[in-house]
Amino acid sequence: MRILFSILSIAYIAGIFLFADSSVVSDLSTFNPYSVLHVPLYGILTVLLIFSFLPREMRPVLWQHRCCSMGSLFHRGQLPNNLMTRFSIVGLIALGIGIADEIHQAYVPGRDASVTDVLLDMVGIIFALLFIPWLLKTKKSLIP
Repeated sequence: MRILFSILSIAYIAGIFLFADSSVVSDLSTFNPYSVLHVPLYGILTVLLIFSFLPREMRPVLWQHRCCSMGSLFHRGQLPNNLMTRFSIVGLIALGIGIADEIHQAYVPGRDASVTDVLLDMVGIIFALLFIPWLLKTKKSLIP
């Protein structure tokens, strides 16, 4: 499963860079006057990256309703420390991609780089980084 999400992440990143100079972006700009589509765009990227980095022992928490080893994964509703480190790394990778995309756009005719876009990318990244741990904790609390 990690390989699938890794391939999807790479394809998604390639799509972000390839569509930067596409006419699709100029068509969407009429529906996106304040660049708010950056929030879901980078939120989805972050979720894909998280699933690419998710350790094997955490997958049952997301995909199954019952797991016999849940007690060893969680202690008092907290996520393991190494998982939080992985999420931090994913957030930095996603932010780096957002910054690289803005630098790339500076060289695309008709496009410009924007600090506001990077800030909106960060909002999407933060939402995703907060949503996945919440989902993991919620799934854990639903398992008897």
